[in-house]
Amino acid sequence: MNKIAFITGATAGIGEACAINLAKAGFDLIISGRRQGNLVQLEKRLTSENNCKVFSLVLDVRNQNEVDQKINSLPEVWKNIDLLVNNAGLAVGVTAIQDGIIDDWERMIDTNIKGLLYITRSVSPLMIERNQGHIINITSIAGKEVYPGGNVYCATKHAVDALTKGMRIDLLPHNIKVSSIAPGMVETEFSIVRFKGDEEKADQVYKGFTPLYAKDIAETVEFVATRPAHVNINDILIMPTAQASSRDVLKK
Repeated sequence: MNKIAFITGATAGIGEACAINLAKAGFDLIISGRRQGNLVQLEKRLTSENNCKVFSLVLDVRNQNEVDQKINSLPEVWKNIDLLVNNAGLAVGVTAIQDGIIDDWERMIDTNIKGLLYITRSVSPLMIERNQGHIINITSIAGKEVYPGGNVYCATKHAVDALTKGMRIDLLPHNIKVSSIAPGMVETEFSIVRFKGDEEKADQVYKGFTPLYAKDIAETVEFVATRPAHVNINDILIMPTAQASSRDVLKK
């Protein structure tokens, strides 16, 4: 088999784009997400357009038992995971902390922090057994700065930034690379989820300038994942040209 990449949140957006790019780069793929129909369509596309093998996992990263069971039950050949892309994540709501909706907070914490931990806890021992591997965490400009209405989302991405640094230290003796890619504004389903299905509000976020697209982040993931064995890209902050900070965007 080719090198194996495991991508979470592969049913749309950045995760889907990463799967497409990595398949073209010669990886076999484990694609995971909650939407089975999307995974089926993506698997068909990947196998028809590339000389690669694909294993689909319908999986909710928030469910620890499900994560452990499905990763433990992978066929032995698929457990030789070379690259883990921790991409699954979301933002929900833009309310001030004093008006916060607890369910929104729980969804972000459970997905962005706990989900990443559950997946990493299950996959990293498989890498340690082989004394090799690479973990790429998709963080955010929200893990570097805080902005109005971003309170808990920013806190979760700051946590991922810190976890990435801690993981790099813990996994150093096992020859495992750990990297962080922190995008600015990327036009995906992100804002539709944040605004709970309000597509008009979501569209306004990206009007008047050219944002990043999922493909831009996927190309960056591919670059980081294909450096020589002695090179680790620790951290990349990637922004649209029109965005200077989490709050400063030049719109025309």
